[in-house]
Formats: sequence, structure tokens, C-alpha cells
Amino acid sequence: MNNIFAKLIEQCGEDPNRSGLEKTPKRAAEAFTFLTSGYNQNLEEIVNGALYPAESDGMVIIKDIECYSLCEHHILPFVGKVHVGYVPDKHIIGLSKIPRIIDMFARRLQVQERLGQQICDTLDDILKPKGIGVVIEAEHFCMMMRGVEKQHSKAVTSQVKGLMKKDEKTREEFLKLIG
Repeated sequence: MNNIFAKLIEQCGEDPNRSGLEKTPKRAAEAFTFLTSGYNQNLEEIVNGALYPAESDGMVIIKDIECYSLCEHHILPFVGKVHVGYVPDKHIIGLSKIPRIIDMFARRLQVQERLGQQICDTLDDILKPKGIGVVIEAEHFCMMMRGVEKQHSKAVTSQVKGLMKKDEKTREEFLKLIG
């Protein structure tokens, strides 16, 4: 992949061998490999059996989870926060597993809408909760650095299932608690 980034630098009109750029193709390839490492992750290894019996049916929320991904249309970053809430039925999941699942899907070429749906569907499949909701708030560099150049805009998406979708009070509680 180093050669691809060296050619890209050349296409910009630069010399990839000049001082300051000579190690850039290798660093860029390593960065891109990391930013797309979600394709090589395994959900079962991430969860690693960290499902536990639910002892209550109170809502579980993890909010303000940092999220970094690459827009599949421009290969520019979008960054933001993910909020996840669910109402347990039989199981809860180790809290650290939710950010790891988010990262698995975020470290792929993405659109925010699909990212939220993948997180929601995956947690729904694993936990089979009474209800689940995922809200993502993100700033997209493809809107900030090029195109419309709106530096202060955010995209907000939500995916809800079960009680979060059917029961207005449950959904309102989730939205109130994530702020």
C-alpha cells in the first residue's frame, strides 16, 4: 500500500522522496490500515462471552462514546459521539463491549446512517433486549473542508427498535437521558 500513497503524493505534484515526505507513504498506509481495521475484526472475539444475566429491566445507557470513521463517498473523516441505550430482557453486556462494537463498524468505509443501523442491529441480535436505541451526532469533514464548507454543522441519526420504537415514554426517557 506504500506505493499507492507514494503515487498519490506524486499526483498532487509533490516528490514523495523529498525530506519531510519520504516516510509519509508508509505512515499513511499504516494509518489507513488502522482506520479500516474493522473489516478484519470478529464480533464473537469482541464480545468474548461477556453476556450476563439481567437482574433488572432498568434502562442501560452509555453515552458520549467517541466515534471516528471514514466517509465512503470522499474517504474523509467524520467524527462524533454515539449514544446507546437498551432495556434488558434476559441479558446485559459488559459495558466496554459496546464501544468496541462501535469501533468495529466505524473502522470501515461508512455512512453515518448505516453505522447506526449496524450498531443497533448487532446489539439487538446479541442482547435480544426489550428495546434499543442508537443516536449518532457527527461532524463530516466532507461537508466542512469541501463542497458546502459548513464547519459547524452536525448530522444526527437515530435507530430504535422494540420498546424504544413502540413506547413513546421509553423513547422520551432515552432521549432525555442522553441529553
